[in-house]
Amino acid sequence: MTTERRAPDVDADERTMLEGWLEFHRETLAVKCEGLTDAQLRTASVEPSPLSLMGLVRHMADVERNWYRRILTGAEAPPLYWSDADPDGDFHLTEADTWQEAHAAWRAEIEAARHAAAGFGLDDLSKGRHRRTGEQFNLRWIHTHMIEEYARHNGHADLIRERIDGATGD
Repeated sequence: MTTERRAPDVDADERTMLEGWLEFHRETLAVKCEGLTDAQLRTASVEPSPLSLMGLVRHMADVERNWYRRILTGAEAPPLYWSDADPDGDFHLTEADTWQEAHAAWRAEIEAARHAAAGFGLDDLSKGRHRRTGEQFNLRWIHTHMIEEYARHNGHADLIRERIDGATGD
């Protein structure tokens, strides 16, 4: 399977532009993971860091879930991979963890995020609040934050992928 990425049109309206760049960065992470085995997807970037491509996908599943389900819509949606006892649980892989499960969870959270965002305008405030600060956020802020989050982690994914098999590119 080859993932298709498309940058948004240069003259798109604001919402289309934000959602287009978010989709572009979601698919960039998918591209970085394509064609690798479970073992390769769990390869850590560099010791002692547990950062891996599978861990990044699990992390982004939880990030999507947090911002769109918990904060934007105010839904009860406990974390998938981390906990208060293990705040970096998304990166702590076990032998039981598989790419198939991580990828399916991430794609399900992306779909839930798209559905949640469709019910809000860019200026609409979230129904939920940030668990530490109590702040509410508008959809514009959440989309912008998610673009930043993906862009940062896609940089990590570039380096991890290059370490695994030498593949480089955007």
